[in-house]
Amino acid sequence: MGQGASGEQGARNVSTETLSHELALRFAKKCFTPLEITHFKDVFRTLADDQDGIHYWKEETLCRFLVIPDVLGPGPVIYQMATYLGAFPFPSLAPSILTLEALLRVIVVMTERYKKVLKRGKTDRNKLLFRSLAVFDRRMSSVHEKPAQEVLEGLKGEASDDTDVAVEVARSHVAGFSIDQAGSDDEEEEDDDELALAALDFLDANEVFKHDQNSDTKIHHAQIPVDNFRRLLMLLLVIAPLDAQDNLARHAESLTERRLTGLRRVADSILWSFTPEENAGIFYSSFNTIIPASLPFLFDGLNPLFEHFLFSKNIDLSRRKPSSSSGLQSHPPSQAVPDAPLEPLLTTEGEILDLNVLSQLSFFMKGNTLFRRLRLLYSGGDAGFSMGSFEQKVFNWRAPSILLVAGTRLPSIPKGGRERAFADSLPPKRFPDGATGNNKAGRVVFGVYLNVSWKQTYKGAMGDSSTLLFQLEPIHEVFHASLVNTDYATFAKSGISFGSPPPRSKPVSGLSSHTTLGPVSLMLDESLEYGVFTHDAGGGGAFHPSQSRRYDWQDRFEIESLEVWGCGGDEEAEKQRAAWAWEEREAAARRNVQLGKDVEADRALLEMAGLVGNHGASGGSMG
Repeated sequence: MGQGASGEQGARNVSTETLSHELALRFAKKCFTPLEITHFKDVFRTLADDQDGIHYWKEETLCRFLVIPDVLGPGPVIYQMATYLGAFPFPSLAPSILTLEALLRVIVVMTERYKKVLKRGKTDRNKLLFRSLAVFDRRMSSVHEKPAQEVLEGLKGEASDDTDVAVEVARSHVAGFSIDQAGSDDEEEEDDDELALAALDFLDANEVFKHDQNSDTKIHHAQIPVDNFRRLLMLLLVIAPLDAQDNLARHAESLTERRLTGLRRVADSILWSFTPEENAGIFYSSFNTIIPASLPFLFDGLNPLFEHFLFSKNIDLSRRKPSSSSGLQSHPPSQAVPDAPLEPLLTTEGEILDLNVLSQLSFFMKGNTLFRRLRLLYSGGDAGFSMGSFEQKVFNWRAPSILLVAGTRLPSIPKGGRERAFADSLPPKRFPDGATGNNKAGRVVFGVYLNVSWKQTYKGAMGDSSTLLFQLEPIHEVFHASLVNTDYATFAKSGISFGSPPPRSKPVSGLSSHTTLGPVSLMLDESLEYGVFTHDAGGGGAFHPSQSRRYDWQDRFEIESLEVWGCGGDEEAEKQRAAWAWEEREAAARRNVQLGKDVEADRALLEMAGLVGNHGASGGSMG
């Protein structure tokens, strides 16, 4: 690399293009197996375009390979992200032509494989993803496309091969889009990208990053256009349940008009937490605050999506050529094994919980406790809105659960005796209604994740520090448990509450007879007809206040839907899988498909599913 006696001085004299190439080679050796590199190279070369000896991928190629649904419109956004990440760790080289080497860097970041080698500092990719989505201009335009031919003009004759790891390289310093040029602000503060610094530390070339950075890439100049982020959010909702070898097209088959309407509604609720203005951009300050608190797993779906580059359909590992020691052989598409039926992500949809909301939950609760593992324990629309029905359906579940409640805001002046009685049971309303966003109907959706079994509470409360209180609509936000007190959840004759102290068993002389509401709390009355969510920005209760809405508000609402879903129970999840497998077997029989004749095995499967045999025990019990 041309380093002399002084490593630091040598690093300063090495070009960013050379260091970028060196980083790609190290990533190839340390982040992938030789077989994965073989698959990746085959995928790339099969679909690459060629101009003047430079092999590269166009936007159309990238989106077609990843099976990005056109109806969601995120293709240009994904391509912009890729062309920025392809230049990692040097923003001055962005946007990068998607050569084999650049695409390798994209995969390393998107799949978080960099964690195998970049161990210094806070190697968090969120800041890098923000930069890849942002535009560095006051005008919040959508993604501008630049033809690959224009950028390739400066690349002629610069391609080379490295036979040690068989990674091709095309190095260039490509000018950014015009929209990437910053305004004339004179702020001096620089917010270093710690992931990029870790990469340069890995190369022992830290000083190069400082020379490469310039005012055009200062993060406080940048904003993400709202429409671009909405399109990405809709894609992230669709790919949230994706596994590494899942075909996205199979998940995209469910993108009906009804599903698309729901996706946009959920995306808008998430967007509102970043910015309440449709035409405003998303700044890094809000991005960096809201994602760790309310959307920690937002980008997890990108990992399996980009893992697809490591599985080539042209390589068959099950057979060997007689003259080859590699064990690799192509096979015609006609011999491909057909995809097995997809196990349902949700065996039944509720009035509140559907596939869109399920993905929304997975942005702050791990998907492996949600997808294909939820069981509807209680629905007010089916079992009736009563505390007795709730207790009968829910109390036998011995694993974590999720409560969801949806309703419509009550008017400021109560209408009718029941609304008036509910208002009289509460302290006088001091706070305004919560923000509505684009929700003109006043619909609100709140929820709670409870890590313990439900029970009657008398003097104490139930729950622990893993309890989550959250809002899903019209604004997405998660309120984490605090350690100020432990009034996480109570179930009593007076109703169900979260974040409020347990109700007093007897009236106390001199104290108000109104229901006591916690600073950040959700309360459902004893008839399960009305609810109230209170947010006191001062905090001090069982849940932390909002990170984005630093003001006081309160929503009083009429309950329209109430559901409790059991989650995380291995035994019940296995029963669900067995029941689904049996249904698929029966469907195959109806299609005149030849089945096995092992009657005892079939009966065992039925018993596992709880469809025959001794299954008279209470539904959700795992005790």
